Amino acid sequence: MAASTARGAGFALAGFAVYSCHDAVVKGLGAHYDAIQILFFSALLGFPLIALILIREGDGGSLWPRRPGWTALRTVAVMLNILMAFYAFSAIPLAETYAIIFSTPLIITALSVPILGERVGARRWAAVVLGLIGVLIVLRPWSASELSFGHLAALISAGSSALVSVIVRKIGNEERSVVLLLYPLLANVVLMGCLLPVVYRPMPVAHLGAMALVAIGALTAMWLMISAYRASEAATVAPMQYSQMIWAVLIGYLVFDEIPDAATLIGAAVIAASGSIVFLREGRAQVSENQPALHATDRAGVAPDPVLLGVEETPE
Repeated sequence: MAASTARGAGFALAGFAVYSCHDAVVKGLGAHYDAIQILFFSALLGFPLIALILIREGDGGSLWPRRPGWTALRTVAVMLNILMAFYAFSAIPLAETYAIIFSTPLIITALSVPILGERVGARRWAAVVLGLIGVLIVLRPWSASELSFGHLAALISAGSSALVSVIVRKIGNEERSVVLLLYPLLANVVLMGCLLPVVYRPMPVAHLGAMALVAIGALTAMWLMISAYRASEAATVAPMQYSQMIWAVLIGYLVFDEIPDAATLIGAAVIAASGSIVFLREGRAQVSENQPALHATDRAGVAPDPVLLGVEETPE
């Protein structure tokens, strides 16, 4: 058990490190291109992944969703999640973006009550309130000059990511994994493709290669996260996301000349502490007839939840 736990944590740390590099590339591209253009090409280059999954499944099942309403809502939420995240990465420092996105588990906890019927005890609600205080510390709404649409975009990304995770738990056992992967990808390509002529800027080969790196990074990180969930429980794997703050500080300083201020670091620490409490509390008990929603927080929308690919969330 100890070995599998360590292996799961190791895979998760590696996966989130790759995600951090992925986000740094997005941030670098964001200095030259609109988020719409970055999202279009990253989605377009994600189609080989869908082809591989179709080949893997090979069961001839229908690609029409069994729960079209929830699938449509999830598709919209995925698109909003990625677009807002890409914009936030390009508009504000990495550390601030991550600190705000770290609030996703807290929003999931709140949404799981009306959507999944989960029971949330007083301690988890207290952790949610503590996390929201951490978000306020990062945002500093009392200092309006510090706020920008980039901060709002990061918050919208966190909220839409939480909605994606909760919907995955609601319909994930009914829908085929390829359906849940295919529709957001198609929607991104079609909608962003329609908007692309408005924002398009010609790309040199080097930048096109960076776009490919975004897709490859997401695929690599997804594989590492799947390996992590295979090796250990979600309560061990999910909190590893907070290691991204270390990468944000390092990459932000070395590549983008960003130095997070004290309020950002303090707020991030408060959010991470509250999120860890929520993860640990949820891992101790079954709180609904669904598997707990927080088990679906693997960068929802950017890479598929391990559940969608048939990965058991228990140790081998």
